[in-house]
Amino acid sequence: MQTGCLFKGPYVSIYPSFFPPLLSPHLGVLISPKSRPTNTGSKKSVIRAMPAAASSLEIDNNGALRNFKLNESSFLASLMPKKETGADRFIEAHPEFDGRGVVVAIFDSGVDPAAAGLQVTSDGKPKVLDVLDCTGSGDVDTSTIVKADANGCIRGASGVSLTINPSWKNPSGEWHVGYKLVYELLTDTLVSRLKKERKKKWDEKNQETIAEAVKQLEEFDKKQTKVDDLNLKKTRADLQDRVDYLKKQTDSYDDKGPVIDAVVWHDGEVWMVALDTQSLEDDSACGKLADFVPLTNFKIERKYGVFSKLDACTFVTNVYNEGTILSIVTDSSPHGTHVAGIATAFHPTEPLLNGVAPGAQVVSCKIGDSRLGSMETGTGLTRALIAVVEHKCDVINMSYGEYTMFPDYGRFVELVNEVVNKYRVVFVSSAGNNGPALTTLGAPGGTTSSIIGVGAYVSPAMAAGAHALVEAPPEGLEYTWSSRGPTADGDLGVYVSAPGGAVAPVPTWTLQRRQLMNGTSMSSPSACGGVALVISAMKAEGIHVSPYSVRKALENTCTPIGCLPEDKLSNGHGLIQIDKAFEYAQKAADLPCIWYKISISQAGKTSSSTMRGIYLREASYCDQSTEWTVQVEPQFHEGASNLEQLVPFEECIELRSSGKEVVKAPDYLLLTYNGRSFNVVVDPTKLSDGLHYFEVYGIDCNAPWRGPLFRIPVTITKPKLVQTHPPLITFSGLSFQPGHIVRKFIKVPFGATWAEATMRTSGFDTSRRFYIDTVQISPLKRPMKWESNAVFSSPSTKCFTFSVEGGRTMELVIAQFWSSGVGSNETAVVEFEIAFHGIDVSKDEVILDGSEAPVRIEAQALLSSEKLAPAAKLNKIRVPYRPTDSKLSALSADRDKLPSGKQILALTLTYKFKLEDAAEVKPQIPLLNNRIYDNKFESQFYMISDSNKRVYAMGDVYPDYAKLPKGEYTLQLHLRHENVQYLENLKQLVLFIERKLDKEAVQLSFYTQPDGPVTGTGSYSSSALDPGSKEAFYIGPPTKDRLPKNAPEGSVLLGAISYGKPSTVVSDQGNDPEKNPASYQITYQVPPAKVDEDKGKNSTSKKSVSERLEEAVRDVKIKILANLKQGTDDERAEWKKLSISLKAEYPKYTPLLAQILKGLLSQEVEDKAHHYEEIIAAADEVVDSIDRDELAKFLSINGDPEEEDFEETKKKMETIRDQLVEALYQKGLALVEVASLKGEMAALAANLDAEVVDKPGGQSSSSSPESVDLFEETFKELQKWANTKSSKYSTLLMIRERHSGRLGTALKVVNGMIEEEGDPAKKKLYEERISLLEQSGWGHLVAYEKQWMLVRFPPSLPLF
Repeated sequence: MQTGCLFKGPYVSIYPSFFPPLLSPHLGVLISPKSRPTNTGSKKSVIRAMPAAASSLEIDNNGALRNFKLNESSFLASLMPKKETGADRFIEAHPEFDGRGVVVAIFDSGVDPAAAGLQVTSDGKPKVLDVLDCTGSGDVDTSTIVKADANGCIRGASGVSLTINPSWKNPSGEWHVGYKLVYELLTDTLVSRLKKERKKKWDEKNQETIAEAVKQLEEFDKKQTKVDDLNLKKTRADLQDRVDYLKKQTDSYDDKGPVIDAVVWHDGEVWMVALDTQSLEDDSACGKLADFVPLTNFKIERKYGVFSKLDACTFVTNVYNEGTILSIVTDSSPHGTHVAGIATAFHPTEPLLNGVAPGAQVVSCKIGDSRLGSMETGTGLTRALIAVVEHKCDVINMSYGEYTMFPDYGRFVELVNEVVNKYRVVFVSSAGNNGPALTTLGAPGGTTSSIIGVGAYVSPAMAAGAHALVEAPPEGLEYTWSSRGPTADGDLGVYVSAPGGAVAPVPTWTLQRRQLMNGTSMSSPSACGGVALVISAMKAEGIHVSPYSVRKALENTCTPIGCLPEDKLSNGHGLIQIDKAFEYAQKAADLPCIWYKISISQAGKTSSSTMRGIYLREASYCDQSTEWTVQVEPQFHEGASNLEQLVPFEECIELRSSGKEVVKAPDYLLLTYNGRSFNVVVDPTKLSDGLHYFEVYGIDCNAPWRGPLFRIPVTITKPKLVQTHPPLITFSGLSFQPGHIVRKFIKVPFGATWAEATMRTSGFDTSRRFYIDTVQISPLKRPMKWESNAVFSSPSTKCFTFSVEGGRTMELVIAQFWSSGVGSNETAVVEFEIAFHGIDVSKDEVILDGSEAPVRIEAQALLSSEKLAPAAKLNKIRVPYRPTDSKLSALSADRDKLPSGKQILALTLTYKFKLEDAAEVKPQIPLLNNRIYDNKFESQFYMISDSNKRVYAMGDVYPDYAKLPKGEYTLQLHLRHENVQYLENLKQLVLFIERKLDKEAVQLSFYTQPDGPVTGTGSYSSSALDPGSKEAFYIGPPTKDRLPKNAPEGSVLLGAISYGKPSTVVSDQGNDPEKNPASYQITYQVPPAKVDEDKGKNSTSKKSVSERLEEAVRDVKIKILANLKQGTDDERAEWKKLSISLKAEYPKYTPLLAQILKGLLSQEVEDKAHHYEEIIAAADEVVDSIDRDELAKFLSINGDPEEEDFEETKKKMETIRDQLVEALYQKGLALVEVASLKGEMAALAANLDAEVVDKPGGQSSSSSPESVDLFEETFKELQKWANTKSSKYSTLLMIRERHSGRLGTALKVVNGMIEEEGDPAKKKLYEERISLLEQSGWGHLVAYEKQWMLVRFPPSLPLF
């Protein structure tokens, strides 16, 4: 099915080179290139940067490599490629210009400062200057302050007692405490490894415990051969319950991980941090807080810690906001460390494995949020830019990104422009891994003017060495999956290329030193390292550093990859050459630092937006000449002198066109500071079908050696027209070798909505892997992209279906993966056939308004005969909510103050919703979702929690479904921006809770007549559509009995509708419209609920008016009593006074006495013993007020439902029974509490024929036979009227079993209560379970349950 182009996260593949990059299903996080590998358009006469001296090779007359072989040194060099870019030559010639004096910011998943090669620079300075978690995913709330007791102990936030090291200085005596679940700090891979190891040890302990329990059961059976006595039966059942409970734990085990207690204090100079990690250690003597070597903010001492030997995970700490926030920084994937290693690693004993700039220093800015599986967030990006300015970084590397709707647009782009233009930072970023189709660039790297977008190149040495291929490709080429330009607004997008794979350092928790990764994630730090070398040299020689001049030096000295003009769309200006770039910088040292901003609009056409290039993609632009106005504006750095720089600026520029027969421009231009415009005429009418690329570029007449000062890219994709009827196009005899790409551009016929394609392969014996992509571009939409990764183990045929948009150009790309078929001399031959189909309908989106009326739909086939077989299903519901609360606040200046001095503000919106049943839900915010970079708002983040503050889901701009149990929930949405008015405008932001209907999904019906939905006649299923003919039908709304439960008025049911029936050969859609390649959205607005017909009907009564009035007055008085507050002593006194008065007025009136009992239960008083005595007395009054014999008689017989007043009497008697049961239940609980307070538990246990299991204070005291007998009497009375095994009354049963010494049975009862109670859980039940486990001596289960308590019942919500 056709989808919009979407990829998110780091651009990296960790798979072998011969496997395709795949998109992780979790949040769409890109862990291997989802964008397809791309390859160069032509491979003739490609110039390589790999010198022959490094290996044994032969070069033929066309420059292709034959018999490529590696030796040991060239193999090692291939693992960290530097020869390709001239970096090795540059450092050899200038050993002190190896990045020294340069600070590189790594915007990524976090850098491990303990990783190989990241300790020191080549000149002995600290390699990593700072390690920051910009996302907040490692934040710990340490706002709670405690004081140490006389023994030097404090209570940690998790509830454990912690011993303070007496040597720690703390003048104030104030200790900030917090806690963190360790797994929240670790990657999924590491968590999986730890869970496996911990489960193994846990199983060993549990098996030992099971064996002991089984042994006790066997011994009982041997001793008691005949079990007739009731107590013996109960004892044996208890032993069996113990065994069953332990066995069940093995299946239900779900490790939520250890808990770390954190302590923060100020030693008089800096904030210090210590962690208690005992829960991670097997040895209880290890991991104690007092033994922890305190850390402070990393940038102060540059020290780091490791949680435990088992995880081997490095972490650092930073303290913010006067000690109230502790940031524990870990990486969210190996990606960031690998990237930093490529750019800057230094290995004193392994120089061939050094990064590109071993002398450079690093600031790690973690933008990949651990809570989101390493997805970047707006908060992380903004804080990272703030850190860049604070640390005076010279260059940024960002190997992250995703697709965008608007290139060069959004809040992040604005902040980047400020950092580059004002603070003169060079920004380098990956172009994306979504190739090989055109216009597949990711944001921000491939779409932002102020960022250098980098494509991924692979050399023969890299292929043979790092990728370990049996035979290297004959020449270097772009990886197949590397994204291609141009951008949607015509800019080149990929500006330069660099090696896109390396074996580089990875974090210590991976249990290895280095790992191979490939992607534009790797090409970007390779280029970034090269930039660091150039800046290092410029600084050393006193050359003024500017991102404008550095970029110009890079782009104008690249070695071209490929010989065709359109290769620039894949490779940019070519492979960077560091030595040549520096030579250029030296020569241009005295020239002004200027960037040339290009804005283009079509002449004579009014438009609110401009472009950065000329991109003629649609057929209408290719059939005529067009004229374009180009505005060139010199851009100086902020702060440039008006008189000394701006006024004197004047350049005589020669304009050149790379294809004068197609693109015409003036010959010269005089450019001053205020800019100049000129016109360009493009005439593509004589061009052949396919891709064509041209440039108009400006050359300094006085210094032509500078190369192009600016370029206007002109991309023309002239589509092929489909002439046949029915529309069918075939491309035959397409030959493929590894890395070869074929692009075809087709004008999709008007009326087409889907295509059916057939791919036939031949000519090879070994397996072949192909990427097949189609891309169409529409205004204000992300490119519509379909892709398939097809593997042919032998010559065969594969079929595909995908949606298309009629009338627009579609690019078809077929690419043989760059390493597929390497070593084979066979050429794969492909025939690709596309048949276009379509059913044109009168409504793209169907809206059912909630009435009984159907919607008329008109359909026609414009291309060929089609089967009209509509199908529609509503499978989701969206319920709208407004915030119940909004809070606007200023964030901490520590990390949320922009370089401009503006303070970032936060708006927290609170929403409440309730689920009547367990469901999968997803929050939807139409205004903000699905946009990070092309969004004017800085960031958004939400969390969903229950009434216990347990967090069930977190997310940001890409919300995901979360499974929630039945219950009430709070959703908090956190929005950030420095503009207070923007946030004020969102205080009533509408949010939808989207819920999957699953079994409640509604299949809609179709009719031939408008009355069909009501009469049930005239159903419609399918018919044949001839070309040009029209047919109409009706789609009916869902019947009211088919509406899902909990669908309030104003909510919307939504789903999909399809009309055509693709060939069964290429489609497995069945009756599911969402699987149809051409489906559309359908919605149904839920109308008001039906009126209750019985509501308002008056019931007859035999009582007189005065009797009814007296009863009404009585009921009002009781209601007033029920509503009285009892929070203070005075309020309780008023309540008691009224209750005594009412009892005197209405003696023996059970509802009144039941209400008094309820009121007593709600009170919180200090004198517990007296309070429980009052409850017992009140319960007795309720019981005594009820004629139990009459009640039993009524409930034991089946009355006549038709008898007058039977239903009313039945309801009354059932209410009385419920009041009796509640009174007995509460009396039993109070008796237990009284016995506990008076130390009479021993007597209670003895009365139950059990050993004493609970002695308060460790002592046994004299017992009161009356209270003991009362409990048993009360329990037996309760058994007469209620099922004491039910969840409502199981508490008494559990207490009875517990104090009878039958702990196994008590555990069984409390587990049943927990399961029946549902969510949100009651804390008391879980505490009872832990208490029972402690009494059973099962320490491993106690520890397990206590860890879960902090998950189920956290003291507060986590920080955003």
